[in-house]
Amino acid sequence: MTELLLASLWIALPVILGGICHVLVIKLNLWPGLARRPLDFGRTFRGRRIFGDNKTWRGVVAMIGPTAFWSLVLAVSSEGAAVRPLPALLWGAWLGLGYLVGELPNSFLKRQLDVAPGDTVRGPLRALFLVLDQGDSLLGVLAFMLLAAPVPVPPQVCLCLLAIGFIVHPTISFLMVKMGLKKRMG
Repeated sequence: MTELLLASLWIALPVILGGICHVLVIKLNLWPGLARRPLDFGRTFRGRRIFGDNKTWRGVVAMIGPTAFWSLVLAVSSEGAAVRPLPALLWGAWLGLGYLVGELPNSFLKRQLDVAPGDTVRGPLRALFLVLDQGDSLLGVLAFMLLAAPVPVPPQVCLCLLAIGFIVHPTISFLMVKMGLKKRMG
């Protein structure tokens, strides 16, 4: 059980730390020029924005870069100086990209339902979107991990990662709201 938890944490930790760095970049308003450049370039689908103003190129840089960095730090610290940095950086960048891509369908659906960026869905779909808000990026990371893992990932690791994600994501969101780093949970 300990080995399973450690293996799962080895995958999750760079993404968790990358996410914290991403929130800090937003809070400190680093790279404001990139923050004004939405991923959807302002384009619409059915008269509504595709992703909205909160999905920006700053988010791409602020999530992928730190996740790659923390992946390298973890690889070097766990394997010593003999680790080759490029695979660790690429793996981290890939997982960071998975985090971002996982958020996009949820953002798209919310825009199509006329839910403002950063707001929550009201009515009968509220419960579904509360779960999606907590798990969309996690599912993206899992999908990207399964696509590129050098060896088959045991189902137990995937389940452990889901458990970690559904515990860590709301916990960190709660702490960041309390510390004034975020405006709301999710």
